[in-house]
Amino acid sequence: MSDKRSCIVIGAGDATGGAIARRFAREGYVTCVTRRTVEKATPLADRINADGGTAHAFGVDARDEDQTMALFEQVETTIAPIEVVVFNVGGNVRFPIVETTVRVYTKVWQMAALAGFLAGREAARHMLPRNKGTILFTGATASVRGSAGFSAFAGGKHALRALAQSMARELGPQGIHVGHVIIDGAIDTPWIKQNFPERYAKKKDDGLLQPDDIAENYWQLHKQNRTAWTHELDLRPWNEPW
Repeated sequence: MSDKRSCIVIGAGDATGGAIARRFAREGYVTCVTRRTVEKATPLADRINADGGTAHAFGVDARDEDQTMALFEQVETTIAPIEVVVFNVGGNVRFPIVETTVRVYTKVWQMAALAGFLAGREAARHMLPRNKGTILFTGATASVRGSAGFSAFAGGKHALRALAQSMARELGPQGIHVGHVIIDGAIDTPWIKQNFPERYAKKKDDGLLQPDDIAENYWQLHKQNRTAWTHELDLRPWNEPW
């Protein structure tokens, strides 16, 4: 069908990325979900398809230029025109500065910054001929504030934020909405439950970010009229300290 549109979610994990993919699928988008291996991405695609949507799973190393270019080309030419791209790769690790190796720092930078650049560049290449599209990057508290022990993560997320700002200024006047979403708080995930039980206890008082509520904000960003685009949106629970 000529009116088919695709949404690529890079880093479509079990929490935020998966919720975003499901939200766009409910609106009729063909969702193309990626993780490092196709086996990890397949359960999400199967769930979307079982719920009545249309989804495809891909195994892609988002740090690899050739793999990323091939993903975008395949989606654009064989599935549906790319209208939305969400970059949701993490990389949250904690090491004291004297224990942060070059390998760790480089890997986190590649995951957060280099991979974001590759996704953003390829999204722009396919959207610019239509002068239409939305590119959304997932940031974190570390995007604006480097905490103790998070030198690698903060460095990568600061770089991703700068990329998003530059792209917004370049691509906005050409019809492409670029947004950066700062997730400033703990998300309701099994990892938080296991590693931070005292923080997870806040769930009973709505003190954890819920993936579906995060996803709703991504959808609303995409649906904004271009007369009032939001570039940066920060999300946190009502009782999260600033």
